[in-house]
Amino acid sequence: MDDSRTYPSRRRFLHGLIGGLGGALSLPLLPAAAQQATDGKKAHTSAVSESRQNARQILHGIAMHGRPALAPDFEHFPYVNPRAPKGGVLRMAITGSFDSLNPFIIKGQRVWQVALYVFEPLMARSRAEPFSLYGLIARGVEMPDDRRFITFHIDPAARFADGEPVTARDVLFSWQTLRDHGRLNHRSYYARVKEASLLDDHTIRFDLSGEDRELPLILALMPVLPRHFFADHPFERTTLKPLLGSGPYRIAEVRPGQRVVFERRKDYWARDLPSRRGQFNQDRIILDYYRDTETAFEALKKGLVDLRYETDATRWATGYDFPAVRQGRFIKETIPTGLPKPLSAFVFNTRRRLFADRRVREALLHTFDFEWANANLFHGLYERTHGYFDGSELSSVGRAASALEHALLNKVKARLEPRFLNGSWRAPKSDGSGHDRRNLRRAYDLLRAAGWRLKGETLVDAQGAPFSFELLVATIEQERLALTWQRSLRLLGIQMRIRLVDSAQFTRRLLNYAYDMVPYTWYNSLSPGNEQRFYWGSQGRTRPGTRNYMGVADPAIDAMIEEIVAAREREPFVAAVRALDRLLISGFYVIPLYHAPGQWIGRWRRLHRPENPSLYGFLTETTWTEPETGQ
Repeated sequence: MDDSRTYPSRRRFLHGLIGGLGGALSLPLLPAAAQQATDGKKAHTSAVSESRQNARQILHGIAMHGRPALAPDFEHFPYVNPRAPKGGVLRMAITGSFDSLNPFIIKGQRVWQVALYVFEPLMARSRAEPFSLYGLIARGVEMPDDRRFITFHIDPAARFADGEPVTARDVLFSWQTLRDHGRLNHRSYYARVKEASLLDDHTIRFDLSGEDRELPLILALMPVLPRHFFADHPFERTTLKPLLGSGPYRIAEVRPGQRVVFERRKDYWARDLPSRRGQFNQDRIILDYYRDTETAFEALKKGLVDLRYETDATRWATGYDFPAVRQGRFIKETIPTGLPKPLSAFVFNTRRRLFADRRVREALLHTFDFEWANANLFHGLYERTHGYFDGSELSSVGRAASALEHALLNKVKARLEPRFLNGSWRAPKSDGSGHDRRNLRRAYDLLRAAGWRLKGETLVDAQGAPFSFELLVATIEQERLALTWQRSLRLLGIQMRIRLVDSAQFTRRLLNYAYDMVPYTWYNSLSPGNEQRFYWGSQGRTRPGTRNYMGVADPAIDAMIEEIVAAREREPFVAAVRALDRLLISGFYVIPLYHAPGQWIGRWRRLHRPENPSLYGFLTETTWTEPETGQ
């Protein structure tokens, strides 16, 4: 159905009826349908009667902490151009290949962009706020302060690409399917729901424990799958057949392993909603797959690709000197972001006896010469990373612990050294020579304290066994950096073997923790929550498939993650994250490396972006395409 006939009534609904604190709306629930469902079975009617007896506020948006920033009558997100023209083509290069269009299952090499362009969640995330969601498929929600349930009111205008309406039964099906057959994060999160109840065709309620205050928002971000489509298409199998969703694009072309083309739906039901205005503007989005980064970059220079997110400092410094850049037809820019900087690091596997001693891990931190590597390998473009949330208000680096942080740390019986509490700790700084004697002496002192000593030119333990380990890498760039570090380690008699493997083997060994040390990058948001258990929770020490690659198992860290998830307001939340940062830094689980000062973006002038970037920086969904002047 063309939503232009239904959307005005929705706007009148919001403008005419919304009131109360924060623009919330108090209305009785719609009559419940005769049939209800819980895990595919009939739910107790008490859920419906309770909701009827306690008519609650229907909210236009929800936030992890406090209230969402935008009023109910907001017109668009602040980082979009609401008048962006529709049309044109966006061409992007992907390195590698794919063998599945299903982005929600573990099997296969997925095309993750399908989740962005073809499917959509119940609510849309504002990229201008730490964690706030606004109406999309669910035009409004009910959620009490204790967050023991969340009820979604589905917009009657919502349609899948084949014209079928999106109903509460589709939401129930999505939850059950992703809980049972989805990716690990879906299975973990959605299994925490106590009960799901269909109240009518457009209303569904999820009952929760209330202990996890982030879970309602995670449910609101759940992609909605068409129940009728997957009745004939087994969800858990990889497929190269186009999938059906309710999002702004449909899959128009698939060349296995080579190309995927998305075509904008002219009948997209939500194109005029405030949470979608100014976004998804190109008529076609083409993903071309290239076997390696250099080939993809050459395609960009030839104009076969419109956009590149650059991650290589050398290429950024020297590779963008081609005629179109000098002529102004190609734009090279650094876009600032408001997010914590990514934590790229060499990660110790503390499951290995060699790295079980904290003093050994701290010692090796002193052997990495960032200043030399930055000057000689990266043209001085990187900044040193010190902690897990650098560059944001969540970071403990440079900040003395507040009274609230002290209380939290005392509560978990954490006894941190003053350098981690007073904000003075930094990753070691060298003289840039590549063999800073002061740092190497500090490293050796720590190793001696841990029972290691030099025997000839080899560092050995009390039994005479050499200090020897393997660093697993997956790219030439990682290998190049490892070779520079290897030279410093040799000065201390440490033997580090570097093993370069293909991406498939690297991923397999990563998932099973089959390595001594490995490079990895974690990305944190301004609203860290449940995923922190997946990153640093103690269960990850023995459970394969998490991102606890260092194998940390610390009850204090577990308890601090629970404080983060349970926080109701921003101040205690920030204090808990900073306390977690201090605990992780003081454990020396990684050797933090470096980060870029912002996003490095290269784009042809025909691709435009809004003047004001989001907290997340450059977003492809907010761009639009116009012909270049004079062409």
